[in-house]
Amino acid sequence: MDLSPRKDQILASVVSGFIQSGEPVGSKAVAQEVGVSSATVRNEMASLTELGFLEQPHTSAGRVPSQRGYREYVDRLMPEPRLEPAQQRWIDSHLGPYDPDQLLALAARLAAEMGRCAAAATTPGGAGARVKAVQLVQTGRRTAMLLLISTGGTIKSRVFRCGYDLTTEILRYFFRVFNEHAAGKPVSEITPAFLQTLGASMEGMYALVGAPLRALLEAAGDTARRDMILSGQMNLLQYPEFGPEEVRRVLDFLEDREEMALLLDQKPGRTTVLIGREAGRSALEEASAVVARYQVDGQDAGAIAAVGPTRMDYPRQVAALEYLSQRVGRQLTALAGEE
Repeated sequence: MDLSPRKDQILASVVSGFIQSGEPVGSKAVAQEVGVSSATVRNEMASLTELGFLEQPHTSAGRVPSQRGYREYVDRLMPEPRLEPAQQRWIDSHLGPYDPDQLLALAARLAAEMGRCAAAATTPGGAGARVKAVQLVQTGRRTAMLLLISTGGTIKSRVFRCGYDLTTEILRYFFRVFNEHAAGKPVSEITPAFLQTLGASMEGMYALVGAPLRALLEAAGDTARRDMILSGQMNLLQYPEFGPEEVRRVLDFLEDREEMALLLDQKPGRTTVLIGREAGRSALEEASAVVARYQVDGQDAGAIAAVGPTRMDYPRQVAALEYLSQRVGRQLTALAGEE
């Protein structure tokens, strides 16, 4: 349904006013902002309430946005999300040359601080990540470390021990065979069956390759498991609309790594705003989530998300998460290129 320009102005005014104060917005405040009489505002607010965009908590109170009202605001009415240069510099100053896990932990913390909410980030990887390279580093007479580098920028390591003395020639042979057969494959295809076939192809070396093959399998399994990093959960306690029961439900949901991963893994390549029931989770019926995905080397790799009350500052959240996700993606791409 198309709203008139005046209804658009009044709805946007109510939403932004409620986001800032957390209190029902009255006609007088809206009239001053929009530039029409209070009587006109009251009539339009009554109409917006009938249409389902606003709600009236009490008979004599002002209005608050409904979830439909928030959706209309996010889709059409909110200011263009834009981060000020000073805020960009502040983010840049914190995101130094860290490894992927450290970088994403910092990104989650910054998202929580900027939005005064809970935040989450998924590390790059997952079953779709591919093996970029396998490296082997000798650490002792009979021990070595296997490093699996993925296209998502992650590096997973496993130390293995052999029942024989390792030599430079043996490690070079393993390096060549592993990279010839595993590089470019999705980590989900590094299975026991694949490794058995690979080992059998090594003929006379088959008896020597058991330990490094097990290390490769374990490193691939680590890469396929996408980790979840949480930050700022206690920020939710500052919002009066979240009573103890509501906070507990949201916190329990955040700690459910499988459910959070499903929430964050939708709509690759897009920034998504999920308001209340749109998330499809009962724990988030009174909350909103903003999810911004990042890419590594042009491929969808993970997400950074903020979870807070439905009256979160959507323009600020979207702008912050989009900048963070772009910055993280560029940095992880650079790290992957250095390996």
